[in-house]
Amino acid sequence: MATSRDDTKLTFRKFEDGDNKWDSWTDAIFEGDHSHKCPTYVHRTPPCQGSCPSGEDIRGWLDIVRGIEQPPEGVSMQEYAFRRSTDANPFPAMMGRVCPAPCQDGCNRNEVEDFVGINAVEQYIGDTAFQNGFKFEQGAPLTGKKVAIVGGGPAGLAAAYQLRRRGIASTIFDDHAELGGMMRYGIPGYRIPREELDHEIKRIFDMGDIDFRANTRVGKDVSVEDVEKEFDAIIWALGCKLGRGLPVEGWDETPNCVSAVRFLEEFNKGDLKYTASKVVCVGGGDTSIDVVSVARRIGTMKNMTEKPEDVVNGLVKHGDIDESQRVPCESVVLTALFPRDQMTAAEHEVNDAIREGVTLMNEVMPVEIIRNEEGRATALKLVDCTWENNRPVAKEGGKEYVVEADLIVAAIGQGGDLEGLEDLDNGRGLIDADKFYQVPNRPGHFVAGDIVRPHLLTTAIGQASIAAETVDEYLRNEQHKKRPKVDKHHFNLLDKLKEAGLEPEHYNHQETRGTSFAKFAVHNFEDRAKQEVISADKLFLGHFEYTPRIEREEDVPSADEVLGHFEERMKGLPEEKAIEEANRCMSCGMCFECDNCVIYCPQDAVYRVKKDEHTVGRYVATDYARCVGCHICSDVCPTGYIDMAMGE
Repeated sequence: MATSRDDTKLTFRKFEDGDNKWDSWTDAIFEGDHSHKCPTYVHRTPPCQGSCPSGEDIRGWLDIVRGIEQPPEGVSMQEYAFRRSTDANPFPAMMGRVCPAPCQDGCNRNEVEDFVGINAVEQYIGDTAFQNGFKFEQGAPLTGKKVAIVGGGPAGLAAAYQLRRRGIASTIFDDHAELGGMMRYGIPGYRIPREELDHEIKRIFDMGDIDFRANTRVGKDVSVEDVEKEFDAIIWALGCKLGRGLPVEGWDETPNCVSAVRFLEEFNKGDLKYTASKVVCVGGGDTSIDVVSVARRIGTMKNMTEKPEDVVNGLVKHGDIDESQRVPCESVVLTALFPRDQMTAAEHEVNDAIREGVTLMNEVMPVEIIRNEEGRATALKLVDCTWENNRPVAKEGGKEYVVEADLIVAAIGQGGDLEGLEDLDNGRGLIDADKFYQVPNRPGHFVAGDIVRPHLLTTAIGQASIAAETVDEYLRNEQHKKRPKVDKHHFNLLDKLKEAGLEPEHYNHQETRGTSFAKFAVHNFEDRAKQEVISADKLFLGHFEYTPRIEREEDVPSADEVLGHFEERMKGLPEEKAIEEANRCMSCGMCFECDNCVIYCPQDAVYRVKKDEHTVGRYVATDYARCVGCHICSDVCPTGYIDMAMGE
């Protein structure tokens, strides 16, 4: 995950030594101040968006929060940012809290001092939407088509949302009593507040014509054939709720060896209120962090006599307990194959777990479950390891460790539960998908989310968006459009011009010359956002001053305070701080109205467009009668928005 830089001496240089020297005196004398090229304005995808699996227009909603892109009349900044954010992802409050933020890893600001706190601003957008009761627009008129969505997690809910926007009704089937999938049953409430989760789900259903059949498992309670008869298409968004066991002898036969998925589900359902005294979790990702953090919070009971796995396996449910009998776990240990800085869990989550009293063991692999005469695990044996040929290997001459355990939890991956749906199983407990998220050789069947490949919540949401678009084309009997190279929710200049009342005039398609000031076209603007992600070397980084990131406050208890601590962990930024943090965005690939090109143009060829004609993407233009192609405007453009290309 992205890490902060602590250096403050920034020495960016536009050119390397020697780049200022001409190869010949002829070039220096006759060609030095001009070229055959003139500036054109090129929109590219910023790397934050390019790194976002759900393809949010991150630069766009950051520009809205910071006040560069103005909302339409009658719409507040907060609502406009909410609408832009949720074009791709209907869960801003959730993603702002728990997404591990690959967007922040990709952020070009990492090359200056530190990434932009994208998650923090997204949480602000989501929390503001919750506080103000913002709703989604109802969507297009209904087409009369109905789609079955199997699975009510982030993929299924996002699919229902995107389908309804296209005028397609849906029914979600889920084998739980409540919707939310991993957001509800896999992530603790102190990370995802249930009130806001419920609100973000309700906001989708408030669009209308979305139904929910609870406690209904397709393939068991209702047949696939019956669903096919009732609906025009099916989207399989089952998720993966079968945890993988450790690859050590006797795992399946050892009763107190359980999966992280089951452990967290029983906790989140309210049935697991305490656990074993000695807990060992093998993992290294965010799920394993949740397991050990929960164990530290719920602790164990004095003189506990029940088997700790019984509640995890659903055989026992904890009711009201005597809080005076609750005590901290004697030990909670997390083991990982990789070094600490290479764990897949977010860095701050790892740090928080350690503060809460979790013992972390890195670069170790489990090799044996030590059991007693009853066949119960009493300890886990581990050895030092390295990663070779895509697998862990015991380190030659490394140490051996024996960690005592009353409960061993595996958090090393998940698979799909396809009982009753064996025809869909690709042999790996998953469902195959093509590039349009269709199930191969099954017309009318589509798939999205972890059941394709276990990954992030935002990945499932992005796949659901594409699947919904594919379903719409399928139901219209249209050929599927080729997906763009950079397959994201892009800013569209024509849409923005239309919103601002500046859309181009009608063109009569008659041959016309001298059209550089005509109103029927958008001049010298090229949209390469669907082909290119702009890298830091295209920017003028020297423009940006050292500006420390504004970090959110976290309520992280110490090891002595963690027992019974269930307050929300991530505190949102107040409005002024959210705006201040959004201002750190460098607006890569899009003009943010810095005026450098206007100020430094020696010919006064680059100019601001009239106030009543300008909007995002149309702030500056060029008088080509004045331009001599000196390329200064391109050199001083901080965002890489200006290319010397006209005339090529």
